[in-house]
Amino acid sequence: MSRVSAKRPMNLSLDADLVDKARTYGVNVSAVAEEALRARIVKEEAQAWLDENREAIAAQNAWTAEQGLFSDEFRGW
Repeated sequence: MSRVSAKRPMNLSLDADLVDKARTYGVNVSAVAEEALRARIVKEEAQAWLDENREAIAAQNAWTAEQGLFSDEFRGW
């Protein structure tokens, strides 16, 4: 689901050849930049979550390695 939010004008410095080629193909540079920025933010937020939870994840992995999984007795493989 896409959320509509206010747009903010911004100055970007981009490779002139890329901008010219984008215009040739009718590429909406603002939309592409917004999409790329959104994807990068998702990646950065995921990494931040991993960094913030690294100790808990390591502790849980160590506990599981020592104790096993609750479902181990039900595995058929």
